[in-house]
Amino acid sequence: MSENPAYRIYKIPELLSSSLIVGWSEDAGNLGWNVIDYLNKKLGSEEFGELEPVGFFPLSGVSVEDDVVQFPQSRLYWCRDKSLVFFKSNMPRSEWYKFLHLLLDVAGQHCNVKELYTIGGMVSFNAHTSPRELMAISNLPRIKRILNQHNLSLNMDYETPPGQRPTLSSFLLWVAKSRNIGAASLWVPIPFYLLATEDPAACRRTVEFFDKRFNLGIDYSDLDEAVRSQNEKIALVRFSFPEINSYINNLENNIALGQEESEKLVKEIEEYLKRIE
Repeated sequence: MSENPAYRIYKIPELLSSSLIVGWSEDAGNLGWNVIDYLNKKLGSEEFGELEPVGFFPLSGVSVEDDVVQFPQSRLYWCRDKSLVFFKSNMPRSEWYKFLHLLLDVAGQHCNVKELYTIGGMVSFNAHTSPRELMAISNLPRIKRILNQHNLSLNMDYETPPGQRPTLSSFLLWVAKSRNIGAASLWVPIPFYLLATEDPAACRRTVEFFDKRFNLGIDYSDLDEAVRSQNEKIALVRFSFPEINSYINNLENNIALGQEESEKLVKEIEEYLKRIE
């Protein structure tokens, strides 16, 4: 076990070179964590370490969900066969720069990471019946050349709003570039009425990229079933509530909803999906 007080290593991964995939909490549709969990399960990844929370997360209090205490976590996993490293973490509340350098220190020293990818969901005002688009931002030309080999949108035009700081993923791309590590931030637009639940279609689109990039041999039957099941549940809501159906019809025809209509759509879909889990 590592004796560095900033992190703990339970087992040294045997990797001559690897790629790092990062998923953050508090993500739209919980996409980052869902993708990490899915790939870990499919590939039989092994947890090998974690970053310590002290200095990055407030320890004066913790959150509680469904009567279970939720402590901050920043865990590392590895898959030897595919030379992949996964990092699943809550978003640090402070010392972003130090936190990200610590992550890359561990990834470089113990895993020989040469490239990395972050995963994120973003708000979309399209209907759930629309295909999920995978968009990407890269930090170095060699990563952009890799992304050009896949069916991605590389023309994201985004500027941080005045008074706000860049996303944590943007910071990570910048820190990685300073170390000459090629990196890309992957984003999938998620229908706004699925943000608080899950979007298996977005998960599948993201997994598909990693499957092709790293030749993982993923069997998508479970994700396809999850997509089909969710679509059937929403179809039942549409059949049962004509008003909700009209809202989704408008989205399918690129007709924007008003605030009250959007809020009602979110409320009905969230309550129904949670009720029949």
